[in-house]
Amino acid sequence: MSIATVNPATGATERTFDEIDDAELERRLQVAHDAWLAHRRTGFAERAERINRAADLLDADADSLGRTITAEMGKTYAQAKAEVHKSARALRFYAENAERFLAPQPLPDPSVVDAKQAYAIFQPIGPVLAVMPWNFPVWQVIRFAAPAIMAGNVGLLKHASNVPQTALYIQDLFTRAGFPEGVFQTLLISSRRVEKVIRDPRVAAVTLTGSEPAGRSVSSIAADEIKKSVLELGGSDPFVVLPSADLDEAVKVGVAARMSNNGQACINAKRFIVHADVYDAFVEKFLARVAALKVGDPMEDGVDVGPLSSEGARRDLLGLVDDATAHGATVLAGGHAMDRPGWYVEPTVVSGITKDARLYYEEAFGPVASVYRVADIDEAIELANDTPFGLGAVAWTNDPAEQQRMVTELEAGTVVINGSTISYQEMPFGGHKRSGFGRELAAEGIREFMNLKSVRIC
Repeated sequence: MSIATVNPATGATERTFDEIDDAELERRLQVAHDAWLAHRRTGFAERAERINRAADLLDADADSLGRTITAEMGKTYAQAKAEVHKSARALRFYAENAERFLAPQPLPDPSVVDAKQAYAIFQPIGPVLAVMPWNFPVWQVIRFAAPAIMAGNVGLLKHASNVPQTALYIQDLFTRAGFPEGVFQTLLISSRRVEKVIRDPRVAAVTLTGSEPAGRSVSSIAADEIKKSVLELGGSDPFVVLPSADLDEAVKVGVAARMSNNGQACINAKRFIVHADVYDAFVEKFLARVAALKVGDPMEDGVDVGPLSSEGARRDLLGLVDDATAHGATVLAGGHAMDRPGWYVEPTVVSGITKDARLYYEEAFGPVASVYRVADIDEAIELANDTPFGLGAVAWTNDPAEQQRMVTELEAGTVVINGSTISYQEMPFGGHKRSGFGRELAAEGIREFMNLKSVRIC
């Protein structure tokens, strides 16, 4: 795939970029290693000052950077700016909390290990490669970079090939914030060269957010090199609605949870599993709210849903819908490409999906909601868990006993009751089953790429 900005709203190629050659890649890997040797010796206060400066720059650049994000991957301008401000908050969060998260952990009674002092310390491990997706092109990178840099590691970014301007902006951001060359670098390389970077002895670990095939490839290479990897992969998140739920609020939140980011988020609600007692009312309200969505140019005010990221993404999504109908499903709304320039798809609702359909098991990455009728809570939980994925799960119920069952029995990295799945820097985030392993954000995220060293002084 070429490295280029192709505007999803028009299909026009706006700018192309050349890959760096092998000599430049080698230079950057050495610069990263040398930068880490110095950066790991800096104090938390010095790192925090620069990270806070980066946060201020992000906030100041939100309008212009938001336009770049929208031009490159198609989310609405309002959502793009919100992503930038959210990323700035994550930077400030780690500037404030990194030292506490990585404080030495003393053993209260060192005599039990025959020592005068005994404690564990966190130490940075070196350059970390981040292979990142296009759908949240700033947030996904910052939630890796902020903890990594505050911890004393350095970052190497291989971003998705359709967001090169955003990728280069992030490298420039850390330079403008005062970090020396090599603390954070963007590598304009194709996916075929990622293996070479992972295997390089100067690279200590790798983190990837992306598809299951990409995660399988990256983790197998890292395992072959005995290197740490963290994966955040796909999701087919259930959104369970039981009779005690506030139906109007569940519909409002559910439509937003399915259609935000043009339906292209791993943690979007995708499978709406509704108790038979409220199914008809829920679907009627849901369809009305979907019909009211404004689809259009993502730069225009008031637009709710923009285009998909690429022509291939639209083709794949509609292929899932067509396959579902071929296996007996019914399209209740939408289901077609829109007759206009760019890669638009009508907001779509599908019911009657059978286990023979790909849509039952595969992730629908776009504005397609699947709705299922279930007889009781047992069937709801069984259906919610009948997926290879386990990223997030939502349940709407005001019954405390039902809430507890959902928290306990839903197989996911995150469970939300009466809300929607959102990643917050204050809470660990990651997947279960084929949605990946390891955690990002909170204290757990900053500790992923550290050497936890045990110390005894006798």
